[in-house]
Amino acid sequence: MTINEYQKWISQFYKNRNWHQYNPFVRSNFLSEEVGEVCRSIRDIEIGRDRPDEKKNSYEVQLENLTEELGDVLDNIFIIADKYDISLENIMTYHKEKLEKRYSEEKVIDTTF
Repeated sequence: MTINEYQKWISQFYKNRNWHQYNPFVRSNFLSEEVGEVCRSIRDIEIGRDRPDEKKNSYEVQLENLTEELGDVLDNIFIIADKYDISLENIMTYHKEKLEKRYSEEKVIDTTF
């Protein structure tokens, strides 16, 4: 599945669940919440939670949780972009060009693929 295909799919999924109607301001708050959950997952992996009321998960479970939370972050980014009719491909292209221009005089790793 390509990025554009996924963006269309997740947009339709959110519409079917009545989650798409939230405006970008509300959606950006959902995004912030999900970023916090990513941070919590990374903390669990890197330094632990140190909570006697929580059991220590295996590394595989920790990675599964981080993967899930990163997916939630991506979905919110996709939906925000969809609200403004911006494709993720366009975002990536624009950002790549911006970085190449900004750092054009530095020796950088060849990024041609």
